[in-house]
Amino acid sequence: MESKNPFFRTKTFSNTSPANDYVNAIDYSEPMTVAGTINKSFILLMLLVASAFGTWTLAYSGYNPMLLVIGGAIIGMILVLVSTFKPHLSTYLAPAYAVFEGLFIGGISAIFEVMYPGIVIQAVGATFVTFLVCFALYKYNIVQVTEKFRSVVIAATLAIGVYYLISWLLTMFTSFQPVHYGNSMMSIGISVFVIIIAALNLFLDFDQIEKGAQQKMPKYMEWYGAMGLMITLVWLYIEFLRLLSKLNRK
Repeated sequence: MESKNPFFRTKTFSNTSPANDYVNAIDYSEPMTVAGTINKSFILLMLLVASAFGTWTLAYSGYNPMLLVIGGAIIGMILVLVSTFKPHLSTYLAPAYAVFEGLFIGGISAIFEVMYPGIVIQAVGATFVTFLVCFALYKYNIVQVTEKFRSVVIAATLAIGVYYLISWLLTMFTSFQPVHYGNSMMSIGISVFVIIIAALNLFLDFDQIEKGAQQKMPKYMEWYGAMGLMITLVWLYIEFLRLLSKLNRK
């Protein structure tokens, strides 16, 4: 079994072993490390925040951020797909992803902030507290990533993805309104469940990064791992925004 996050697929990590990597074999002179991945994660986070702040500023200056939101989301998704199949390009694609995803995050955050003042700082705080708690639980072996744990989290994540996709398609072509769109107790419960699954994905991400370092993956996999971690954090942040907006409407 493997992480649902496409950046932590077992196949991807195994395909970058010294025996299989012939394009970037020189990178093995300086292998991937956990510390290096963490440092690159901070770089991507700073790029994302800077980009988001730019979109936020434009939105509050009267500019409609929807073009940047849609463009950032689409380009960010394309960069994710390219890096999934071409991990050796992550050195360049990861920073680009952070910038374009920042456009998306900044615009969405500005829209939510106008509707529910104070919601953004609450979502940011909740996201980072969740990250720190999960990191501490993993670091001190309080939570261990077993095969059973991994399989349950992956199954739940896949179920959420399928549910979101079907709901989106139904709303596009019918008048159907999914349960999670409202602010009922059922909708709030779904949001809480999704947040829990997103947080559990962090453990899978930490585990795969650690394994990549132990297997002495090439140096560019630090960017790859950092980019994957950013994807999970963005998902977690968006879900916190959704939950807090529902609670504010209540």
